[in-house]
Amino acid sequence: MKKLMVTDKYNGKKLSKFIFDSFPKLSTNTFYKALRHKDIKINNSRINKDCIINSGDEILVYIADSLLCPSINLNIIFEDDNILIIDKPVNIEVTGNDSLNSIVHNKYSNSSFLPMPCHRIDRNTTGLVLFAKNEKSLNILLDKFKKHEIKKYYQALVYGIPKVKSARLEAYLFKDTKKSIVYISDTFKPGYQKIITSYSVIKSFDNNTRLLNVEIETGRTHQIRAHLAYIGFPIVGDGKYGINSVNKSLGYKYQQLCSYKLMFNFLTDAGVLNYLNGKSFEKLDLHF
Repeated sequence: MKKLMVTDKYNGKKLSKFIFDSFPKLSTNTFYKALRHKDIKINNSRINKDCIINSGDEILVYIADSLLCPSINLNIIFEDDNILIIDKPVNIEVTGNDSLNSIVHNKYSNSSFLPMPCHRIDRNTTGLVLFAKNEKSLNILLDKFKKHEIKKYYQALVYGIPKVKSARLEAYLFKDTKKSIVYISDTFKPGYQKIITSYSVIKSFDNNTRLLNVEIETGRTHQIRAHLAYIGFPIVGDGKYGINSVNKSLGYKYQQLCSYKLMFNFLTDAGVLNYLNGKSFEKLDLHF
């Protein structure tokens, strides 16, 4: 049994939206079967149909953990005594309940130090996530990310034809935490933070899509997705910043964005991790 509390974000939303966001691996059939069998309670009352929920509601879910959170096999790209690089699949958060982090902690539960993620990518963005396997490495890597001495490269499938084949874009981003969305502006406004996004066209396709290589010099929430959409080239499959009719016609349910490469470019001493300087790690099985 799982106990959940409804937050303000889901006030007035359908129960199904809340449940599927809480348990992204749960199948639709299993959810509606649980409703039919009255295996879900709201405020201690059993229900047999999808309904509207409110902030502060207590929801009890009587569905087996194996169905709520099916296990996934970790696709480990590289591992040594200090770091762990994992290829994250779609539809799973890096941190939080039932996340990539919790799966890693379960796998390494007998270790003296539980590996910790050094950065994040969105739930529906796939690709490489770097974990530290000891406290010394964690402190070094967090500092290196802060100093931009670890570079992340992405590939994105976008809709539209950029006239400029390669560009370095500067803008400003505002994060609306309550709505879980960000806004882009060409000029500075109070509350906005500067962002820098670079792209180059890798390949063109007949269906008006283009494959881009993307690099960010600032790591803001939804930066790549929102910035590319702002200049007129939304990522295919992106339900928040993309074009739903295009996503549907092309058959993509999730944003086609992948963090495919990590490069260590240390400009200052990295202590026990100096051996990583100049090395890069890449995901080769891209499916764009």
